[in-house]
Amino acid sequence: MSELAWALVGPLKIFLMLVVPIWLVLHYRAKRHLDNTLSEQARLRLEQSLAQAEQLSARLDTLEQLLDQEVPKWRQP
Repeated sequence: MSELAWALVGPLKIFLMLVVPIWLVLHYRAKRHLDNTLSEQARLRLEQSLAQAEQLSARLDTLEQLLDQEVPKWRQP
């Protein structure tokens, strides 16, 4: 083997033993993270559910206000 080939063996071993495994781990971790994100349809359903929850919360507040006016002691057991 020539001197140039021997000079490349060390860095090549370091690259293959250290850099490539770290690169692969980070690559597949990022890929798994992207796979765990919501699809467009799921995101839309979530937004609709949040909007409905806000509407229900507003309705509940209104109902409690009405009950406070009409039946002041309704909260007591």
